Order: sequence, then structure tokens, then C-alpha cells
Amino acid sequence: MTVTTSVSLMCCLREVNDARRPSNGTLHDFQEILVIAMAGALSDCDTIEDIAYWGRRKETWLRKFLVLKNGIPSKKTFLRVFRALDPKQVEVAFRRWVAGVVGALGGSVAFDGKAVRVSGSGGETAIHMVSAFATELAIVLGQEKLASKSNEITAIPELLKALYIKGLLVTIDAMGCQKTIARQITDQGGDYLLAVKGKQPTLLEAIETEFIDQYQSEAVDRHRQARNSHGRIVGQIASVLPAQGLVDLADWPKCQTIGLVDPLRKVGDKESNFERRYYISSRALTAEELVAAVRGHCGVESVPQAHRKEVQYGLTNCGDLIRRDTTDKTKASLRLKRRKAARDGDVRINRLGLIALCETRF
Repeated sequence: MTVTTSVSLMCCLREVNDARRPSNGTLHDFQEILVIAMAGALSDCDTIEDIAYWGRRKETWLRKFLVLKNGIPSKKTFLRVFRALDPKQVEVAFRRWVAGVVGALGGSVAFDGKAVRVSGSGGETAIHMVSAFATELAIVLGQEKLASKSNEITAIPELLKALYIKGLLVTIDAMGCQKTIARQITDQGGDYLLAVKGKQPTLLEAIETEFIDQYQSEAVDRHRQARNSHGRIVGQIASVLPAQGLVDLADWPKCQTIGLVDPLRKVGDKESNFERRYYISSRALTAEELVAAVRGHCGVESVPQAHRKEVQYGLTNCGDLIRRDTTDKTKASLRLKRRKAARDGDVRINRLGLIALCETRF
């Protein structure tokens, strides 16, 4: 997919309100502060100190696109602005910008919750986040902060409301296997793939029994996949059956498929014990498609959850956009591509869709 910039970054950032009071003697343009921060985040900056230092080093380059009436903001100015930002507004603006940059989404969106790294240290309560991860694009679409792990059930619907999921397959672990969530996904035009565990005992028992009864049946579609990964063999054996007559459609709207996946893992001669997993889906999936969706869901586990209170949603995730630049044929990690953006102004211009000031005067 070739990167496009149909929606400019500056246009999207106009949707974010400046919480500062003009009477306090503000010296720096609010949108320019955000653009500098996002450009810095794309250029291998991970902290406020990094961004402020990078801005000073790249001031000449930044003046091609920004007025910078009073120069580059200080570290303290960046901190004050970020702490006053409404993270929801930043998220909405960032998502709109991403949609213009990466084009229409396809494939599946994986939802998962986890504790933010080191947030529970010093006797503080750990912060939990639910993330929505576009598996094909390998990019975070949204995040919702929780008070505790148990609040995922309430956070997932809120995050779903903020996303356009029509035509997408939404994958969620057993915590999100709820009738209301399944209905919301189908009402929004998406399809669901939900892991089924003990929280839905009647449904789980029915699926288990059906696969036992149909074990020798030709109606079962099966697919086996295995691969070598870092000196070990990993894979899955998947089976699917039609859900018709087994799953109550009043509870689980449009459910068409029940699935079973046995994960495989072998290191040397030692095989790991596996946990058999069961699924329901509103999409008519083959066994091969089920394996692909389950593997894709694992990508959400790699979503970074670094505990940086001062850096908001858009700033911590916009580095993922570098991965989508198919004009760059170099095979390199995200870390190395961020370093390339730090050195190459053309990469930053392409990523951010920046327009030179001289072009805006006509």
C-alpha cells in the first residue's frame, strides 16, 4: 500500500482544543507544538527532553513548514501543553489523520487489555489499557484507559463506538465474549470472532459437545499449520463447523461459525502442554481463515504500553506509520526506520504530509 496524504496533519490538529489561556502570555502556536512533537516522535524521540532537543537541532528545517514566531518551545512548555491536552481529542484527530495516510483498512481489528508497564510501582494502582490493533497495518487505532482489568467489559464498547469497523473482523479474547458486545459489532457493520471460555458455560459446553460428536464427520473443516520460529516449532490445528442450530442467534447475532484451535509448541524433543481454545464468529470462516485470524490477534500483544504520563496517544503511536511506507524497499526494523526518519527530511515530509509555507501562499 502506497502512503497517501489526503488529509493534512495540520487540518486534523485543528480539532484539538488549546487548553491554555491567552492571558497567561502564551508564546508558541498550539498546533505548531503538536506538529513538532509528532515529527520528533517519528524521528526516534521517546521523551519530552528528546523532542525539545530534536526541535532545536531541526529548527531550520521546521521553519520550512511552520512560522515559529518565538522559536522552538522549551521542554517545560511541551510538558505543560501535554499535561493539559484532552487525550480523547488527540486520539480522534490522530485517527482521522491515520485514515488519510494509510487509506482504507482491511482484515481484522484485535482488541486486548493489559497493564501499563511499571505503572503499579511504588504502591500505586496499576493502569490498564484496552487497545484496538489493525492486524494488517500493524498500527494502533485506539486505546481506552481502565481503572482495573475487570473494566474491560465496559471499555470495549466505548472504544468500538469510536472506530469505523464496517466490513472488518473484530477479534476479542474471552473477557470480551459478551452478548452486548457481539450485537454492537454487528450493528456497526462488522463481524466478530470471540474466544469462548468458562464465563459462558452453556455456550462453551455446547461447542465442546458438538466437536466431540462431529469428530469423525466430513462436515468438519480442518487446517494444520506449523513453522520454525527461533529454534522451536510453533503452529495450530484448527477445526470449524457451522453454528446453525447450535448457537442461539437471539443471544449471538448472525453467528455462523464455531471453531476449535489446538496450539502447538515444540522445543527440541519437548512438547509444551496446550490449551484448547474455542471460538464463535458471525463470519463464515474456513479453518485456514480461523488460524490466520487467531495468529493476527497475537499481534496486539506487541502493542507498546510504556508508562509515559506526559506523552499522549497520538505521540506514542505515530511511529507505527513508518512501517506503512511501501516506497521504502529497505528491510529494516521500526527502530532503524525511525532513525532513518531522524536523518532524512523527505521521509518526515512524506509521513506527516507537511506543506512548505511558500506553497500555502498561492
